Amino acid sequence: MCQMNVVLDHDGEQEKIMENVTHLEVTGEGVLLSTLFEEPKMVKSAWIKNIDFQSGTVTLDNRVLNHG
Repeated sequence: MCQMNVVLDHDGEQEKIMENVTHLEVTGEGVLLSTLFEEPKMVKSAWIKNIDFQSGTVTLDNRVLNHG
């Protein structure tokens, strides 16, 4: 089974949000994280910055991006 650690990037500093994540869903509100034994957690206004499959880490960001 593949379980991921999820961190939130704050200008280069990474805050661990949840360990052993088994399900991740991008919604209109943000990113919903679930594990086998904990309640799901919503990271509001977040988007996936990158996924490192080798280290088992998903990095989220919630900064507003300027597209222009």
